[in-house]
Amino acid sequence: MFDLVVRSGTIYDGLGGEPYAADLAITGDQIAAVAPGLDADGAQVVEATGLAVAPGFINMLSHSYYSVLVDPRSMSELKQGVTTQIIGEGNSPGPLTPEERRLLVEKQTVWKFDVPWTRLSECLAYLQQKGTSQNFASFVGEATLRMHGPGHENRPATREEMATMCAVFAEEMADGALGLGTSLIYPPAFFFSTEELIELAKVAARYRGKYISHMRSESTRLLEAIDELVRISREAGLPAEIWHFKAAGQTNWDKMQAAIDRVEAARAEGLKITADIYPYTAGATGLSNCIPPWFHEGGSPKLYERLADPAARAEMRQAIQSTEGVDWENLYAGAGGPEGVLILGTRKDENRKYQGKTLAQVAEMEGTDPLEALFDLVARDRSRVDTAYFMISEDNMRLVMQQPWVSFGSDSPSTAPEGVFLKTSTHPRAYGCFARVLGRYVREEKLLSLPEAVRRMTSLPAGNLGLDRRGRLAEGHFADIVIFDPDTVADRSTYDAPQQYAVGVRDVIVNGVVTLRDGEFAGNLAGRTLYGPGRR
Repeated sequence: MFDLVVRSGTIYDGLGGEPYAADLAITGDQIAAVAPGLDADGAQVVEATGLAVAPGFINMLSHSYYSVLVDPRSMSELKQGVTTQIIGEGNSPGPLTPEERRLLVEKQTVWKFDVPWTRLSECLAYLQQKGTSQNFASFVGEATLRMHGPGHENRPATREEMATMCAVFAEEMADGALGLGTSLIYPPAFFFSTEELIELAKVAARYRGKYISHMRSESTRLLEAIDELVRISREAGLPAEIWHFKAAGQTNWDKMQAAIDRVEAARAEGLKITADIYPYTAGATGLSNCIPPWFHEGGSPKLYERLADPAARAEMRQAIQSTEGVDWENLYAGAGGPEGVLILGTRKDENRKYQGKTLAQVAEMEGTDPLEALFDLVARDRSRVDTAYFMISEDNMRLVMQQPWVSFGSDSPSTAPEGVFLKTSTHPRAYGCFARVLGRYVREEKLLSLPEAVRRMTSLPAGNLGLDRRGRLAEGHFADIVIFDPDTVADRSTYDAPQQYAVGVRDVIVNGVVTLRDGEFAGNLAGRTLYGPGRR
């Protein structure tokens, strides 16, 4: 009757209810039955006595779109039970202009991959054809769309440019994109007005898509940024989600409850506003993003030109050190200065000696002050320089985690402690996001129950995204399944030693195919492209 039977496990169905003992049967790529005592004659049997059997976890914010081309196993994700990765924060793999496609090839460093696509839909089809261990779905990044309009220029889009961006976006939505993804603290997304974002979001709404955002501020103007997201949701007529919801910087930590109240008020109004987080006190982005957005106008080449100009450096320094009238995201201040800024990854080999060092330590090594060290490192490396910023309150993070409308995302590319991935460091969330929730915050702190944590990792994001028959263990749903030990699941990755897999996940099944067996990659690439509800 069945191809595979998971026998005698404890079923967590993804809806948050009490677990129960049962077998789970799979035929083809779908769940055929969930019940005690299923007939396993002729089927492959996976014994799960004493283990939790749950829907595969959905990573609401992944940056694996290029790392998966280097290593399709996505082992750091797979070892945590992730079966679906969601991409498209601000930048997406398409739709590319000819110039952006050229730059995507030319700017490759330790990761080398072909770029035989132009459109996002073509990239996702290429991923499935090439083979991945997990499913992928994507938003269209507003910065990628902007390259079809004003590009890196700090000005409003013309009517013709807006029409072009909307038309290009509509094509991707019709081919299954999830919606519009924005990252508004970064240039060139910073240059978009709210009104322009509403016009783009209306395109997503026509295809039952979603607006999802790294908001314009997570610090001094956090509440105003939530108001902007709510306005976009209301006026464009679509659901909206806050990526990695936080109050960044100690001077802003007291805003967190008010921020939650803002979301609750919008939800009470009937708007579908949700959020996701990673369970860490440090965020991560580029060191170059300590430099105010207007110095990035014209793109990276113009930034490097300005870094070579002493007068421009003086202006950058003054803006970073200023505390009055700040209308941009000052990451340097948010981290409390150079001691809270940790270098993770550089482009050039000669700069890798700084990886794992704080900016304060880099400045000491160079015999200069921290801001000069920052400017020098970005200028020499000719890259954003991957960096962690310690700026989040643990108490606030726990508070947000307890909200029933909050799911989880690693905000990192997949990786592995081998090969080219060892040339750079990473944030521990790449290896530990989901396992940390289950180990520390469920088992040890009992902040969430296990059924509720599973719901937040499965049916909640699947429902928010409109993913067809994902996120639940139920007959007729796709067989994305994780089998783990609730007593041992845990993260092992740290800031000092990040390249360590999580533990406690034994088996992972993707679309009915065993992908992780006894904690090891099973050799199968059964992942698929998943599409939004508006696909034609």
